[in-house]
Amino acid sequence: MARYTGPRDKVSRRFGVALFGSTKALEKRPFPPGQHGMRAGRKKKSDYGVMLAEKQKLRLQYGVLEGQFRKYYAEAARRRGITGDILLQLLELRLDNVVYRLGFSNTRAGARQLVSHGHITVNGKKTNVASYSCRPGDVIAVGGKASSQQLATRFLDLTQATVVPDWLECDRDKLTGKIARVPSKEEIAPIVNEQLIVEFYSR
Repeated sequence: MARYTGPRDKVSRRFGVALFGSTKALEKRPFPPGQHGMRAGRKKKSDYGVMLAEKQKLRLQYGVLEGQFRKYYAEAARRRGITGDILLQLLELRLDNVVYRLGFSNTRAGARQLVSHGHITVNGKKTNVASYSCRPGDVIAVGGKASSQQLATRFLDLTQATVVPDWLECDRDKLTGKIARVPSKEEIAPIVNEQLIVEFYSR
């Protein structure tokens, strides 16, 4: 019997990118799945389909709902600068993503739970809003409760090999981190072509 890989692997396979971490789901085959896949071949996507797929990949990577993602794009378009780069920065500075990047969780979904369950503080105040927008100078820390400390310590054991990006400062012993600056596009290393997302919303 084939191993069940779960819905996340299926989504990663559909987009051809490991959206939720490493997976075997991306063993590429030159034909679609299913009984008649070899005969059917792979259909070429339209320009619209390619742009839509890029948008969906980025949205799913950060675990953002469609309405939220549209608001992020609108905010990025409103600001001065390169819209695609600003969109990436807005997503990267979400509190749940920062917690993930600091290694306090081994997945973004786990980081979102840490935040929503009240285990994380920002500048000394408990913050349970995963979409909270962090800014340079903000200090992110695991709460003082024993349950919070134990949970984060368990995650840190899983993320020992994870490299904390240069735009963050992290003290693993004290379970604290700080936003040193806004990340550059190169540091974010997006898995998508963000310009296609800009074109998608500019249609």
